[in-house]
Amino acid sequence: MYPTKLIIGLLTGLIGLIHAQKIPLPEHPRPDFERVDWVNLNGKWAFKFDKEDVGLDKNWHHGDVDFEQTITVPFPWGSEASGVKDEADIAWYKRDITVNASWKGKRTFVVIGASDWETTVWLDGQKIGSHQGGYTPFSFEITDVVTYGKTQRLVVRVDDVRRDFTLYGKQGYGNARGIWQTIYLEGRGTNYLDALHFTPDIDQSKVNVTAYLPQDATEDLPVEVQIQTDSGILKRSMVIPKGKYSESMAMDIPDARLWDLDHPYLYDVTANLGNDRVKSYFGMRKISVVNLPGTDYPYIALNNKPIYLQLTLDQSYHPKGFYTFPSDQFIKEEIMRSKSIGLNGIRPHIKVEIPRKLYWADKLGLLVMADLPNSWGEPDRKMQAESEYTLREMIKRDYNHPAIFSWIVFNETWGLKQDDEYGGRYLPSTQNWVASMYYLAKSLDATRLVEDNSICCGYGHTETDINSWHSYLPGYQWEDFLKEVTDSTYPGSGHHFEEGFHQSRQPNINSECGNVWGYEGSTGDVDWSWDYHKMINAFRKYPKVAGWLYTEHHDVINEWNGYWKFDRSNKFTGIEELVPGMALKDFHSDIYLSTGVEISKDVKGGEKVRVPLTLSVMTDKDLGKELHLNYRLTFTNALGERSVFRSGTQNIPYAPWLQKKLSPLELPMPEYSGLALLTLELTTITGQPISKNFMHFIVDSQQQMPKVSLLEVQPKAYSNAVWSKALWEVMDGKKINGTGKGFFEYSIALPSDAKIDKAKETYFIIELSAKELFVKDYADYNENQDFMKGSRVANSSNPNAYPMTDETKFSSEVVVSVNGSKVMDVVLEDDPADHRGVLSWHNQLRDGKLREAGSYGYLVKVPISKSTLKTLQKEGDPLVITFQTKGDGGIAVYGKDFGRYAINPALVISY
Repeated sequence: MYPTKLIIGLLTGLIGLIHAQKIPLPEHPRPDFERVDWVNLNGKWAFKFDKEDVGLDKNWHHGDVDFEQTITVPFPWGSEASGVKDEADIAWYKRDITVNASWKGKRTFVVIGASDWETTVWLDGQKIGSHQGGYTPFSFEITDVVTYGKTQRLVVRVDDVRRDFTLYGKQGYGNARGIWQTIYLEGRGTNYLDALHFTPDIDQSKVNVTAYLPQDATEDLPVEVQIQTDSGILKRSMVIPKGKYSESMAMDIPDARLWDLDHPYLYDVTANLGNDRVKSYFGMRKISVVNLPGTDYPYIALNNKPIYLQLTLDQSYHPKGFYTFPSDQFIKEEIMRSKSIGLNGIRPHIKVEIPRKLYWADKLGLLVMADLPNSWGEPDRKMQAESEYTLREMIKRDYNHPAIFSWIVFNETWGLKQDDEYGGRYLPSTQNWVASMYYLAKSLDATRLVEDNSICCGYGHTETDINSWHSYLPGYQWEDFLKEVTDSTYPGSGHHFEEGFHQSRQPNINSECGNVWGYEGSTGDVDWSWDYHKMINAFRKYPKVAGWLYTEHHDVINEWNGYWKFDRSNKFTGIEELVPGMALKDFHSDIYLSTGVEISKDVKGGEKVRVPLTLSVMTDKDLGKELHLNYRLTFTNALGERSVFRSGTQNIPYAPWLQKKLSPLELPMPEYSGLALLTLELTTITGQPISKNFMHFIVDSQQQMPKVSLLEVQPKAYSNAVWSKALWEVMDGKKINGTGKGFFEYSIALPSDAKIDKAKETYFIIELSAKELFVKDYADYNENQDFMKGSRVANSSNPNAYPMTDETKFSSEVVVSVNGSKVMDVVLEDDPADHRGVLSWHNQLRDGKLREAGSYGYLVKVPISKSTLKTLQKEGDPLVITFQTKGDGGIAVYGKDFGRYAINPALVISY
């Protein structure tokens, strides 16, 4: 038999485990600063709104009043995950807690990871503390009020009334109201550590350890630090002297394992101060600025090696939890998503990121630019105090995360302009304060880079370690823009700087980019991959720009340009079908072959073309002195038939960090009209794949294909069409749309001299897709909306939008008839738009607007018997072919200048 105490202990542990599994985010919120004695208070709390702000006067803090609603903590009220709506600016929480009797002899605290904005806490009616701020952790001691082993009532009031000076960030995507990070009880020692910071020195194989107390020591306090290494535990002690609140010491790290993106090694640490024990970790890594080898271009360096930054703007929002993610697994997968496509960093935007996401960036190896949130008022005294406090607290909290390489203090001059008769000015006095914030950050953390203001829209830098800027452009403008920027960037230049401040030797980073705001009124939901391809090709030709940051990781409520949708489901670029074996990751290869911004080009049949090539090597890998360039030109003719027209291999020079314009690749074009795809693959001499790229050629020729007669008709030249919702043409009839239920009918006259009886094959070809009626195409559509302000509208509301191909399909079942007789059924799988819509992109006008860009269809081949054609020819009747929907899926018809195939609807007679 087992002892009763053991059975009870096992059952208690099992019940605790079950409870932990039920509550949201049960993990310790800070693996970088964790004590063994803690109790997670996430889960169901009683909840009550206080619309009239009467709770204090009516003593709700005593906990006796009925709180009629239930909220799930730590999700902000108003979010779906919280279970309550957003009905007021002030709200109250309460729940019962029991502090374990084993905590006697320690000091007990309530810790809140973050709560927006003024948070007050009571225990059994006694006020234990109040905090103002929305993004950083705070705690209140309850030791003197706790009755250990007894149930007590914890009450929390949060006042989130909008104040112009508070740091609101981008909460327009979903307000972070109230408690939005884990709340927990914590047992600390009699004397306890307030913070523990590690400053690695990889050049000397040391780490400097600094221990902080919450106040000056009343006696000498010894602190022991243990670092776990592969060869054992390193131990060393120091004493925080009486009258001081901190002390530092250096510890040797023999045979140090560095933290980098491929091998993100972390050293686990335990620190002991009397009966207070804290677990933490750090990474041995160094952030600095060095020249790109062979150039005088300054680059951000990781462990003394330049790193070409390929980052993404991460709004770090969740559709159901807003600022708060549903699980630790989801948080981990967010980091994995970025790494899976070859990015090396993220910029969580205008949000002090939650610690566990930073932990997974540390653990998995992904760089982080850390933003200070902004206010939306004026830079008055209160705003400045709020910004300074939050900056200090975020650096204090996140100092140990090796993933963080920079602090960004402000973004796009938001909250920095003084309202006046000129509509708001960025005053010199404010600029000087911004410069002082740069120096404040540097004084708090000299190991990382600091950016004063991630600039945009005509404003400039003051003091900064990074010369950054934001640019959103159509794909075709990137090359000219980057040339202008690089020509204007040199020490002493005032370009991108405010008056009185100048460039020095800062790395140049395009710290927000893409096409989303590059078109009139923004793009809406559109295929981002086409312009992205152009942009990346352009960036890799200009190595003076040391990296870029694409907007953005995932969609939000007014921007649909994410790599993933808001719910993190997939979008499809189509490149993996265009170039088998290629993936988005190829655009982010450290060894990249660019053909320039022109990824599609008009050529004549038989023309000899010279394809420009630039090799960009952003690695020190030793791959020999040469690489193989394998090229293949695949041609799709006017019948939709595909064949390999040319292929070959040539050697190109290689060296680490090489940036070189190569000799052009010379190729003849096919003799006939159609679409040619040039694929380029880099491999080592031994055949190891490195990266792929591609471009298209639209071949125009007057030469007719042999043994083929094509009887073409323009998409808009239908003989009849009826649609239940709408019927319209795109770009002068390059594409025709019919939505709802209906049909298109085409009539083709048969020439009397057509030798049909000698034909080997006769059929009708056409490119078709389903056709959804998007919001922008409604008859009563209002296009006068400010999409910049976060309009909660459908993804197809923007006039430029054509939703990118994703996991949700919009299909159409179609019956095909020839002269009244059904010949086949066709299922048009979707109404897609992505990189495969080559012709829809290539033929866009360059006027700042998009017209169904990237949309394309499926090649439909309708067999028609020779006997049918002969009968029609004999009787002098036309061929009448009808495409009729079974339901409301609609039909889009593409001509040779739109879609994926360079064909018009046509009767094909092949001899």
